[in-house]
Amino acid sequence: MKTLLHICCAPCANQCVEVLRGENINVTGFWFNPNIHPFTEYRARRNCVRAYAEAVGLPLLEQNDYALRPFVRAVAEDIENRCVKCYEIRLFEAAKTAKENGFDSFTSSLFISPYQNHELMAATAEKAAEAYGVEFLYRDFRPYFKAGQEYARAQEFYMQKYCGCVFSEEERYLKKSKIIP
Repeated sequence: MKTLLHICCAPCANQCVEVLRGENINVTGFWFNPNIHPFTEYRARRNCVRAYAEAVGLPLLEQNDYALRPFVRAVAEDIENRCVKCYEIRLFEAAKTAKENGFDSFTSSLFISPYQNHELMAATAEKAAEAYGVEFLYRDFRPYFKAGQEYARAQEFYMQKYCGCVFSEEERYLKKSKIIP
């Protein structure tokens, strides 16, 4: 089976890749994250994914769009529920790319994070799979989260402090300073 793995970052992807390879699945990485802000953060995550992919022999497709304005336009009307739109943007693009490039299925490293809305992501991925006629390969990678973080630290990967969007960065700073908007 050929699977396209949408990758949000190398710390989240490494165990996903290992699990899928352990199932004898032919994995190709896919970098597409127009939500990540600022550009220095986007570049740091992308470059870390590139280095990781090269180190482990992971083929990597990139849709290398730093697309802050389109992302902000897409979520601006409902910032509190922006994650829904963010999942849609990335998972629908992963399904489309999988279909266009002859993959049997797609999944995402987002499914390793205990901080994401797992059920909402899975439902969104199922809709994307149906829309593009490609299988969504569901895996709950969350049990591997800690091992992935440990591996990332041991390999000295770039380790981000927030999910990536400008609004999650804002929330991180507001929590630190205990300022309530």
